Amino acid sequence: MVVILYVIIVYDVGVERVNKVRVYLKQYLNWVQNSVLEGELTEPEYMKIMNGLRDVIDESQDNVICYKSRDRKYLAIDEIGTKKAEITTII
Repeated sequence: MVVILYVIIVYDVGVERVNKVRVYLKQYLNWVQNSVLEGELTEPEYMKIMNGLRDVIDESQDNVICYKSRDRKYLAIDEIGTKKAEITTII
């Protein structure tokens, strides 16, 4: 059985790595706001992303937080203002 996770990744990294982290994560997730991406992943995809981030960030200076749930419907999401980006399907 394939487990699908709904994931929100938030990052705070050095300015010299911001674009590299964003480009890396956009391969797998939808960019929704500066330093925030979200989407559905399988457990192996999630592990691949987390391991790949270790190669991109400086763990002594940077921070990445990942919130995960079995399904987006279990999250209460309130939003105020204009969206930074529209959610798209990643192909």
